[in-house]
Amino acid sequence: MAPKRKGPLQLVQREVDEIQKQVDSLVKHVQSQVGSAEGDFGRCQELLTSTEKTLKTLKKLTKADEPAPVGNYDQRKQEEERRLQNILDRLNSLSLKLSPPGPSSAAGNVSKEDSEDDDDDTDDDEDSDDDDDDLDNDDSNEEAESKAAKPPLQSDSRIYTVLSDFKGEEKGEMSVQMGDVVRIIKKTADGWWLAQDTKGNRGHVPKTFLKIASGIDEEDDDEEEEEDDDDDDDEDVDSETDDSDVENEEEEQDGKELTDDQNKNSSASHSSWSTVRKALTEIDATDVLSAMGAIPSGFRPSTLNKLLVEEGVTYRGSHYIQPELSQSQLSFKDLFLDPDTGRVRARQVRTCVCFTLWNCRMIPTPGVGVQVLSRHIRLCAFDGTQVLSNIHTVRATYSSKSPKTWSFSPRVTGICPTLLDGECFLRCDSACPNLGILFELGVTFIRNSTGERGDLSCGWAFLKLTDDTGNPLPNRTHELPVNGGTPYERDVAVEASVSKGSSTGVFQHILKARRQPKLIIKLKSINSRTRTQLSLLPDTLLHCQSCIHLLLLHRQLLADTLLMQRPTMQNADLICSPVLSTFPVLLDQPDLLDALRIAWLDTETSMTRAQKRDLTYLKQEFVKVYMSSVYFLLHSPSLPCHHWADASSEEQRARVMYNITDSLKHTHYTTGQPGGSEVFFDPVHSHLAFDVTELTFDLLSVVR
Repeated sequence: MAPKRKGPLQLVQREVDEIQKQVDSLVKHVQSQVGSAEGDFGRCQELLTSTEKTLKTLKKLTKADEPAPVGNYDQRKQEEERRLQNILDRLNSLSLKLSPPGPSSAAGNVSKEDSEDDDDDTDDDEDSDDDDDDLDNDDSNEEAESKAAKPPLQSDSRIYTVLSDFKGEEKGEMSVQMGDVVRIIKKTADGWWLAQDTKGNRGHVPKTFLKIASGIDEEDDDEEEEEDDDDDDDEDVDSETDDSDVENEEEEQDGKELTDDQNKNSSASHSSWSTVRKALTEIDATDVLSAMGAIPSGFRPSTLNKLLVEEGVTYRGSHYIQPELSQSQLSFKDLFLDPDTGRVRARQVRTCVCFTLWNCRMIPTPGVGVQVLSRHIRLCAFDGTQVLSNIHTVRATYSSKSPKTWSFSPRVTGICPTLLDGECFLRCDSACPNLGILFELGVTFIRNSTGERGDLSCGWAFLKLTDDTGNPLPNRTHELPVNGGTPYERDVAVEASVSKGSSTGVFQHILKARRQPKLIIKLKSINSRTRTQLSLLPDTLLHCQSCIHLLLLHRQLLADTLLMQRPTMQNADLICSPVLSTFPVLLDQPDLLDALRIAWLDTETSMTRAQKRDLTYLKQEFVKVYMSSVYFLLHSPSLPCHHWADASSEEQRARVMYNITDSLKHTHYTTGQPGGSEVFFDPVHSHLAFDVTELTFDLLSVVR
């Protein structure tokens, strides 16, 4: 009787069991301190590679691959993924513990490889004794994988490419050059990551100079193009064909790497092998669209959008309007009260400017197969190395008759929406001499064939706010050239750009200059009233000017609550304040901020001059208006969730906001009690169940 055929998932389970045994054996061997650390480190790297390959194979498996029905297939697959992830975490921790502490010489590398080879031979012998029950073909596959994994490979998620030259000036910093490949040993919250280059040198490098390796060396360019083409063609075929093709390519590449290792330095082959594996397994929408010709040259994945998505609230306006603690952590750094007036004390910062976004010209458009959902500019304070403020987004408007021209602040009836308002201000207290404003032109798109969304950078511009002598720039209109690539790349042209050296005459030069992508902005002078208002805001903030009065009222309520109403300055108990706990959300949802602006404007028009000068009265009215408008909207079950660049969601949210605010306004007029709590218990108006997080302000969780 023929033996029962084992399914792919069962084979992977056996591989995971075997890897688990080897990891447990390695950990015991390290704890016993028997043998050399170099050999253990090499074995650890082999297990890392084997685990990553098994995890990749597991993720590609589908229920259709099984020769016979399998009960609870998805649950079993998830369990194996969790096991492999736990093994990866253990191996990464063990790798950091066993990794050599500093640079190693060539001779040291050779001896290290020899010791690893010896350890591998002995480990293979032990493994063969323990695997008598395994199938012969499984043993041969494991031996082939072990041989292909001879070099001490690193985890792909830790391999990064250097975007620009960086010279280490202080102790502990490492100098790197553009194009270098480094392995990240430790990531820290301050942005200085511990890295190791191909020569074994270690040091700290700013994370803004790094990106995850996505390409390969020049000698492998032809192979990468062929692999990309294969992956593009495989999008419409069955998963079984995809798995077999990718496995065949990996086997051919592994064989080529073993041959190249005989003639190349081991560290160079390690980085090349890792980037090849990444090119085989991770091809994003940008790579596919570039191969299709749907993306103009110079376009890149959006750098600022990546920060907004991956860093949580770190670069959002909702984070920067929160108070900042002093160095002692016992008081506030940027929030004080004037004892004579009871108002927030004004604070002057090094940089305070107001500017207007006019338009963008000659911006290329994506090609066929792509539908543009949003054209916008993301802007922030930037010093050439890192982002120094929140990232603010302004959406552009355009006409189909001139799609390469973007405009801002359109003339609309009523209040201009915050999302379209190009009148902005920047407050920043950084002392960096290269401080300026970074403008990243971007589009949010969707692929017509697959429905996949993405964000692209159409180019970037930088306005340094001081001249060469350190004086502020004059208040005038500035035409900024739009560069291609990322803010960390230099001399990358956008499709519409023309080489400056190709002009043959004055007339030709003028014509070509007009075809260059440009961003036109205007620095404006600040009157005394606006300057006084801006001095009451946080030390670092970038936002539109139309919301200054709302930010000031929130700032005053924040100061009253934290500086006057707390029992002591060291008290950090929860504070009952629905306004303070939910107001920051409005900076991340501009349509709700517009609803508050409209509601507050209606209230202001009915105030007398004396009432407008009475701060106590203004604060009371602001709380009433807030609670009876956006606070109710925030917790309305009929309001859809906020989704960026989703036209249907935006239209539905606008419709719900109008209906609810109009109904609430009518209720206020009939009862004569705006902002009353009875509206929350009215059966006519549905409301979500109350949660303690929406009613309490947690100082420790939001303070900067």
